[in-house]
Amino acid sequence: MPLTQEAAADIARVLTEALPYIQRFQNSTVVVKFGGNAMVDEALQSSFARDIVLMKLVGINPIVVHGGGPQIGDLLDRLGIQSRFIDGMRVTDEQTMDVVQMVLGGLVNKDIVSLIQTNGGKAIGLTGKDGELIRARRLAMTRATTELEAPEIIDIGHVGEVERIDTAVIELLVNSDFIPVIAPIGIGADGASYNINADVVAGKVAEALGAAKLILLTNTPGLLDKEGRVLTGLTAERVQELIRDGTIHGGMLPKIRHALEAVENGVDSAHIIDGRVAHAVLLEIFTDTGVGTLITANSRR
Repeated sequence: MPLTQEAAADIARVLTEALPYIQRFQNSTVVVKFGGNAMVDEALQSSFARDIVLMKLVGINPIVVHGGGPQIGDLLDRLGIQSRFIDGMRVTDEQTMDVVQMVLGGLVNKDIVSLIQTNGGKAIGLTGKDGELIRARRLAMTRATTELEAPEIIDIGHVGEVERIDTAVIELLVNSDFIPVIAPIGIGADGASYNINADVVAGKVAEALGAAKLILLTNTPGLLDKEGRVLTGLTAERVQELIRDGTIHGGMLPKIRHALEAVENGVDSAHIIDGRVAHAVLLEIFTDTGVGTLITANSRR
């Protein structure tokens, strides 16, 4: 059935709006953290994969970093291994770390690779242990106490932080027209494996590659003001003000801090976007309004 004149005009408007963005970001790198509802809803999984494939086809180099906390929790439950959290961080002993590697480096990673390839792309799955992509160290976690003069040091096991990123394996894949899909598992100097927050890994990979964009998918519309309206076009300075006045708080605070750190360390822009919206990645990159919060060193949008 032929398109109506109105439908044809809408399609033409979308394509012409996207053109300058396609031209601007050709040959640039975009790091996308895949998580939240987008990882578990089949329709959203498919729209995400198609977004990533289209980005590659128009000359942008997407790098996918993924989480998998709910999937780890599900398998631990099935195996009868109790999950324990301290200040929101999963305590990761050796047995739990084995499960983390099975889920993140195996099941979830390969499912995303298959999803991208089913939608016409070429992807290769990695963990940070491959090619020493992510050199990690044990996360030093402390908690202030009233009883002790010095903060209490808490051991949460194989939970790590990024020490450095070696981009050689990523560059090799990108230059061979593959889309890297990275599980956030790092390797220590002693060969130990570490589970690392996926937002942290995405930000550090973006910094190391000098990416044009860091995109973090969430289950919220973006950063909201105190009236519940989405804030966007934020400078790093404005974000710091919003942290100080309490607008940014709770679970959004660490995510914003990771985005802000990336912008302050050379990434052109960071985006907190609503992964519950179909084709959220394309809408954020290729339209004037986007679907989330944009943070840059200087004001835009």
